[in-house]
Amino acid sequence: MTTEGLSKSKDRQSSRKLRATTTRAAQAKVAVSVQAQALLSAQTLAWFDQFLQELDMTDGLSRLTQASYLSDLQQFAIFCQQLPIDLLAVNADVLQDYLAFRQQQQRSMRSSARMLSSLRRFYLWLQQKQLIAVLPMEHLPNPKLGVRLPKTLSEADVDALLAAPDPQDALGMRDKAMLELLYATGLRVSELVGLTLSQINLRQGVVLAHGKGNKQRLVPMGQVAVDCLQSYLHGARVTLLQERSDVLFPSLRGSMMTRQTFWHRIKHYAKIAGILAPLSPHTLRHAFATHLLNHGADLRVVQLLLGHSDLSTTQIYTHVALQRLQDLHQQHHPRG
Repeated sequence: MTTEGLSKSKDRQSSRKLRATTTRAAQAKVAVSVQAQALLSAQTLAWFDQFLQELDMTDGLSRLTQASYLSDLQQFAIFCQQLPIDLLAVNADVLQDYLAFRQQQQRSMRSSARMLSSLRRFYLWLQQKQLIAVLPMEHLPNPKLGVRLPKTLSEADVDALLAAPDPQDALGMRDKAMLELLYATGLRVSELVGLTLSQINLRQGVVLAHGKGNKQRLVPMGQVAVDCLQSYLHGARVTLLQERSDVLFPSLRGSMMTRQTFWHRIKHYAKIAGILAPLSPHTLRHAFATHLLNHGADLRVVQLLLGHSDLSTTQIYTHVALQRLQDLHQQHHPRG
């Protein structure tokens, strides 16, 4: 078997394993949904449906976000059903009991904070529909969360990771182009795998990213990424595609690659590069932001490039940069 054939075979096997693993969370949500359909009233289910439809119209939610909202609401409604208490009669005590119940189930504080945010949006909607008078969580504090710093890589680690794919192989060339573009632009992985040819302009060196809430932003690529994409488009992409397609980075089947498959590819190249630091699907996005700040970029510019609607979301990277400075000081200063 050729090197390319062996690589494709490994990619298929790993993708199958990854799909099996990542479907467990989806299956859990399906199980909750089935239980909700059996236990909850038609009125409650209709409220959830109408709430999500109106929220989608105002916020432009992704399917993943809609599924998370629905799962949060269904789980809470099932909890109330078993007490039993009507959703319209919920008060702060019920919410406190639910938070304690989740803690017993060893749910993370971050997960519970997200759940409470989902419930707050839903009860605000009920209040706007004049179905309740007072928000049950009006005086309920959010779960206290520690500052969780994004996992990032040093510039040397990034260089090693970007050099790991074999550009002589079609898959390697595709993956190298994806990694270079990801680090050059700070795109989310979901934005990267969903790119089409119409979203890139090599002459101007920009990519049109479709972010959360269907918000669009133009992000510069940089010459290295442009050159890499140019080579990929005239070589590996032609080899990988069996028929006409607008997908920029096709899978082995010629369709749009999944986020999970690309995450597997990142871990594969991290192993080749000898990177021992913990990784996440957004590691290169975090590195993009942190390295820009380390080299003096303005925080608001980084906010625009990342597509953050709130500056406070971007400010977390200043903590990473500060931590890096403190580490360097301790390592190199005579009295560190």
